[in-house]
Amino acid sequence: MLVFLAITAAVYWPGLRGSYLFDDYPNIVDNPGVQPPDTSLSSLINAALSSPASDFKRPLASLSFAINYRVSGLDPFWMKATNLFIHLLNGLLVFLLARALLLVRKEDVPVANGISSVESDVARAGIVGALVAGGWMLLPINLTGVLYVVQRMESMANLFVLIGLLGYVSGRRQMLAVTSVTSFAGKGNFGFSPNFRGFILCLVSITIPTVFGLLSKETAVMLPLYALLIEWVLFQFRESIETGDVDAKTPRCDLRIVGLYLLVLVVPMLLGLAWLVPGLLKSETWASRNFTLGTRLLSEARIVVDYIAWTFLPTPNALSFYHDDFRISAGLTTPWSTLCSIVFLIIFIAMSISLRSRRPLVALGMALFLGCQLLTGTILPLELIYEHRNYFASFGLLMAVVPILATPCKQPFALPRHVFLGGLFLCWTALTALTSYAWGDPLRLAEDLASRAPNSPRSQYELGRTYIIYSHYDPASPFTLLAYAPLEKSAALPGSSILPEQALIFMNARMNLPLKDSWWTSLIAKLKAHTPGVQDESSLGALTQCAREGHCDLPRYRMIDSFMAALAHPHHSARLLAIYGDYAWNVLGDKELGLRMTREAIGTSPNEAAYQITLVRMLVAQGRADEADQAFQQLERLNIGGRLNSNLETLREQMARLPQD
Repeated sequence: MLVFLAITAAVYWPGLRGSYLFDDYPNIVDNPGVQPPDTSLSSLINAALSSPASDFKRPLASLSFAINYRVSGLDPFWMKATNLFIHLLNGLLVFLLARALLLVRKEDVPVANGISSVESDVARAGIVGALVAGGWMLLPINLTGVLYVVQRMESMANLFVLIGLLGYVSGRRQMLAVTSVTSFAGKGNFGFSPNFRGFILCLVSITIPTVFGLLSKETAVMLPLYALLIEWVLFQFRESIETGDVDAKTPRCDLRIVGLYLLVLVVPMLLGLAWLVPGLLKSETWASRNFTLGTRLLSEARIVVDYIAWTFLPTPNALSFYHDDFRISAGLTTPWSTLCSIVFLIIFIAMSISLRSRRPLVALGMALFLGCQLLTGTILPLELIYEHRNYFASFGLLMAVVPILATPCKQPFALPRHVFLGGLFLCWTALTALTSYAWGDPLRLAEDLASRAPNSPRSQYELGRTYIIYSHYDPASPFTLLAYAPLEKSAALPGSSILPEQALIFMNARMNLPLKDSWWTSLIAKLKAHTPGVQDESSLGALTQCAREGHCDLPRYRMIDSFMAALAHPHHSARLLAIYGDYAWNVLGDKELGLRMTREAIGTSPNEAAYQITLVRMLVAQGRADEADQAFQQLERLNIGGRLNSNLETLREQMARLPQD
C-alpha cells in the first residue's frame, strides 16, 4: 500500500505545477468570497456560503478553498497539492474498506463446512485490498478529482462516504459476531451489548458522514444507498447468529436494520422525489439545455456504458475532459448504440442480481457502480458527461474485477490473470502520468485537450483563450495569430455557446483591432436561438466588465442587441438580470434601467446577498435615503453568522453621509 501511495504521489506531482481551468474561475479565482481578508468568524462564514456552484453552497469545500488561500494565496500548486493529499487519504480509506469487504464473507457468514478460514484470508484480503486501492488511485478517470481544483468538492464528499461505509461495515460485523442479542454476559461499557453498540455505530455511520459529506457536495447523499447495497449483498439483513453453527436455522431478518433504511433512505428519497419531480416536468427546467428529460435518459444509457470502458481500458481521446461534442440520443436507434447500451445495462443489472449468492463481491461492485450513477445519470438536468462522477463508481468496478484477477497462484489460469492485471496497472499508470504531465503547463494542457477532442467547442475555445493569455494582448505576439483559428472553429461547431465569439471580440477590443460584424451576428443569433446558459451569461458579464473598466470600446447598439436577444426568452436568471443592470448603470448611464434590472434580479434570487448590496449602493449613489434604508434592512436579514459585517459597515458609512428628510 505504501508503494502505491508513493507511485500515485510521483505520478501526480508534475500536474501540480499547472494552472486553474474552466469552473475553477467562477468558484475560486473570480470568487472573492473564498479569498477572505482575515480568519475572523464572519469572514469564514462568508467564505463557506460563497459558492456559486450550487444552491446548497457546499460550505465545507468552499471553506477549504478559503483556508488554502489564507495559507498560500491563489497559487494553484498548493490548491492541487491539497487535492492530492485528500486523494491519497481516500486511497487509504479505499484500502481499509476493500479489505473489510473481502473479509466479511469469511468472518461473519457461515461457510459450507462450518469452518472459518480467517487466519489464512486476512493476508490475502490485505494484498487484494491494496491492489484495489492502488488501482483506484491510479485510474486515469479519477485524475480530474485531483488536478481539477474545484473537484475537491467531489473528493471531499467521498472522503466522508468512505468513512461512513467503513463504520457501517464495522458495526454490522459487531452485530453478527455475537451469539445472543439479550445476553447480559456479552454487554460491554455502560451495560450495552456489542450487538446494540454495533447497531448504534451503523446508525451514526450512515447519518453523520452523510451530513458532513453534503457540506462538500450533494453526491454524498448516496451514502445510505451504498450502505444498503452492501447490506443487501453481504449481510442480507441478518439478525445475530452463532458463527459456525451448521445446523442453525435460516437467520431472521433484523427489523432494526430494515427500520433504519426506511428512516434514512426511503422516506428522504420519497420526499426528495416529491420536491424534484414537479419541477422536472416543466419545460422551462430544460430550456437552457440541448436535451430533454427523455433524450437525457436515452443518452445516459450510452454514457454509463462508456464509463465502464473508460475505467478499465481508457484512451486519451475518451478521457478528453470536454465532452460537449457528444451526440445526444434522439431515439432508441438514433444512434443505434443507444438500444445496445440499454440491453447491455439490463444484462448488467440481471448479472448483479444473479451473482449475489455465488460471487457476492462481483455483484456488490456492479451494484455500487450503478448506484453511483442514479444521482447524476438519470433525471436531474445536469450536464451529460463528467469523468469525476466516477470517483466512487470506479471503486465498485474494481471491487468486482480485481479480486478475480488477483486470484491465488494455485487457482486455474492464475498466471494469465496476473499478467492481465499487471498490464492494466501499467496502462492506467502510464496514461495518468502522461495526462498529469500535460496538466502541469496551461499551454501544454490546452493543446493536449484540443487534440483529444478536435470537435469539442469547449476544447477549441480553451485553446484559443490560452493563446490570448500568452499573447499578453500584444498584437505583434505570435500567440495572437494562433488564437483566431481555434476560436473561429469553436464558434462554428454545433452546440457551441457564445464563449468563442466573446473571446474574439474581447481580444480585438483590448488590442484596439477591428471587430468583425460576423462575430456579433453569430453571438446574437445564438442568444436568440436558445435560452442563455451559464457560459453565455459569463460571456456577457466579461464583455460588460471590460466595457465598464474602459478596456474595451464596444458598440453599444451591439451590446444592447445582445442583451435583448438573451432577455427575449422567458424565466430570466438572476445573474443575467444583474449583468444587464450593471451594463445599464455603468456603461449606458441609464440609472433607472440599472435599478429596475437589479430589483428584478433580487426578486428572482432573494437570498443572493451580492444583488442586495449592489441595490443599496445604487440607491445611495442616487441619494434615495429611505429606499436605501429599506434595502439595507432586507440585506441585514441575510447576514448569517456575521458574514456580511464588513459590507454592512461600509454601506452604513455611505448611508450616514446622505441628507435625511
